[in-house]
Amino acid sequence: MATSAIGPGFLMQTTVYTQSLAASFGFVILISVILDIFAQTNVWRIIAVSEKRGQEIANMVLPGLGYVLAALIVMGGLAFNIGNIAGAGLGLNAMTGISPTTGAAISAVIAVLIFVVKEAGKAMDRFTQIAGFFMICLMIYVAWTTSPPVGEAVVKTFAPDKIDIIAIVTLVGGSVGGYITFAGGHRLLDAGVKGVDSLPQVTKSSVMGILITTVMRVALFLAVLGVVSKGLQINPDNPAASVFQLAAGNIGYKIFGVVMWAAAITSVVGAAYTSVSFIRTFSEKINKKANWIIIGFIAVSTICFLLIGQPVKVLLVVGAINGLILPIALGTLLIAAYKKNIVGDYKHPLWLTISGVFVVVIMALMGVYTLMKQLPALF
Repeated sequence: MATSAIGPGFLMQTTVYTQSLAASFGFVILISVILDIFAQTNVWRIIAVSEKRGQEIANMVLPGLGYVLAALIVMGGLAFNIGNIAGAGLGLNAMTGISPTTGAAISAVIAVLIFVVKEAGKAMDRFTQIAGFFMICLMIYVAWTTSPPVGEAVVKTFAPDKIDIIAIVTLVGGSVGGYITFAGGHRLLDAGVKGVDSLPQVTKSSVMGILITTVMRVALFLAVLGVVSKGLQINPDNPAASVFQLAAGNIGYKIFGVVMWAAAITSVVGAAYTSVSFIRTFSEKINKKANWIIIGFIAVSTICFLLIGQPVKVLLVVGAINGLILPIALGTLLIAAYKKNIVGDYKHPLWLTISGVFVVVIMALMGVYTLMKQLPALF
């Protein structure tokens, strides 16, 4: 889940918002982390207790809703995977100098190989853990080299000069929006971690996933803040790469390549796995061929990028729709938490219900606002 959340968009969002909000971006991170934990803990617990995937639960709440949710997840996952493939290509380009298209093709082959091996689930888990570890270590090193004003960042985290609501919504959507909401929940289910007895582990895992994402976010925030506070000019064409280069010269640029590639390739794997997990329960044939469908999903994403490049308009439209997936998904699962035919005798904690409803309302309002703002700009 954490490595799925940390993708090319994650790097870009954090860099751009730190530029505009400076130390006050710490407040945005703090609020988004709280909302992320509320959303994810609710979703993962209900999946574990019901022992069903998100689309199955949605169909039990309202017949047909699971198919709608699955369509939204798969559409969003496919579109964003094109961006992830592009990010992987850019990462290898920065590391080795090969063209982004060649880098994208090589990255796609590596992602596919993970699902070709017999123990695909274990291979995926191990690969994302190792890549995530290196990514975070490198990011902390870059943050250290920029000598950011940590004291000011701490103060502004609790007493910001300005508050950007759109930034908060963007961060929440990027951390637990779309397919990412279900990435860890479905993986735990497939790994046999389910039922009421598993709730302590599920709750701990859901919070840990958010905290790991936050460590990466804070490290990148501090790195950008260090560069901005020194008055250095960040290149608007590639803000994230520019920060790494300004922080540590050519070595920093190579580190950017490693971080970008690791972030992108793990997001490719996470998006493909979770998107296909949303359709595998609709047919036994699909379920048996799930790994091959995942490979096809990665292949289609790669071909789209190689043929037409990164389709900005598609990403913008699906980005707007993605903002609505979280409130739909979370709202549905909160209803399911009170249906005995889904969760049995399980009693969902009241504080989780209240916090979950709060996230649903906030994200629904801001999702509609974002949709209304973005769609007219495309035509």
